[in-house]
Amino acid sequence: MRLVILVCQLGLILRTEAQTPPECSGSDTFRDPENTDIIVTCGTEFMSLSIYICPMFKSGYNESLMVLNNQISKSECYGTADLTVVPPVLNFKIPLNVTDAGACSSVLTVTNEVGTGEFSDFSNIQFLNMSGTVNSVDPVTGTVTYRSQILYRFSCRYPMQYVMNNTQVSVTGVNVAIQDNNGSFVSTLSMQLFSDSNFQDDLLIPNTGLNLKTIIYVAVKATNLTSKFNVLLDRCFASTGPYNNRSTFYDLFVGCIHDPQTNLILNGQSQVAHFSFEAFRFVEHQNQEVSTFYVHCITRLCEVSSCSLLQPDCSSPARRRRAAVTEGATPNATVSSGAIRVGHMTNDDSATNFSAQVSDAQSEYSSPVVAVIICLVVVAIILLAMSVYFVLYIRRRPSF
Repeated sequence: MRLVILVCQLGLILRTEAQTPPECSGSDTFRDPENTDIIVTCGTEFMSLSIYICPMFKSGYNESLMVLNNQISKSECYGTADLTVVPPVLNFKIPLNVTDAGACSSVLTVTNEVGTGEFSDFSNIQFLNMSGTVNSVDPVTGTVTYRSQILYRFSCRYPMQYVMNNTQVSVTGVNVAIQDNNGSFVSTLSMQLFSDSNFQDDLLIPNTGLNLKTIIYVAVKATNLTSKFNVLLDRCFASTGPYNNRSTFYDLFVGCIHDPQTNLILNGQSQVAHFSFEAFRFVEHQNQEVSTFYVHCITRLCEVSSCSLLQPDCSSPARRRRAAVTEGATPNATVSSGAIRVGHMTNDDSATNFSAQVSDAQSEYSSPVVAVIICLVVVAIILLAMSVYFVLYIRRRPSF
């Protein structure tokens, strides 16, 4: 078995020694991988993936080292290079039936939903969802490698009535792809926790957890973003798990509806969004010393001119739940925080505990030891007075 593995690895190494094809040498796509390198076409029988191949050569890979869902042992999970088109591409063709799609471990699901938009006249619409990855296979067998991994995520979702759409997907990570007149770029979203309202001091969480009702300041920021777009938070919530599925959650705010202890400070007005909330504990953690949870924000980018239109109108109760329009906004992405730990103690409890400790320290000096000390002081004063008296008495005695 080891011999077979070694032979396969040797074959992978030999296959990577192929030189960059001349079709890529002068191509504009002979560069590092970008978000727009992959095009997904959803069809009635197949899902087609077309990925620029020159960035793969630039990163030290070729078509034989790119595979669906890391299924390196299955020949049907590799793509076919097409060097005749400009720019050259690597094509994958994935069947939409459950049996063949599962051969390369792609996830295929059918969901039932209420019809909306073009299908608003239908009470029930079935949607087909397929998702997976195309990843690079590093042929290095040693302990370290200097090749960057390439990983493209793809998905396809459309009604079973076969209304087709091209689906833009992003390279792995919390990335939001933007297409404008100047081309495309990727904005990376990040979340950071602070302890002050100026968003300067990082939040330090002790092992024993934060005190209850500690104010936590949250910043969601986009980098590599042009001035045309701002950050817009649609919903932020806390969950007991690091991922927002299959775990207990609590909404901090959704549109106009928000927790009373949550304050939405800045949203849709710049390339960073700010809000704050008070530390709490999940009830299911009542028997645990520390309650651990994570904060997630469903985020999108909006054009500066249309951000105000995308925010919900909270002035009228009848419109508080109205869905915001999506023109001028990107598809949303979810960005999450690290673990937030909260203990049983409140800030008031901490002050009370400190006062109790001071009182205890003072009470140590109200014991009988104090009485002994007082007695010793009195005796010392008497002895000192007697000493002074005898000295003066001896000096005043007449000498014979």
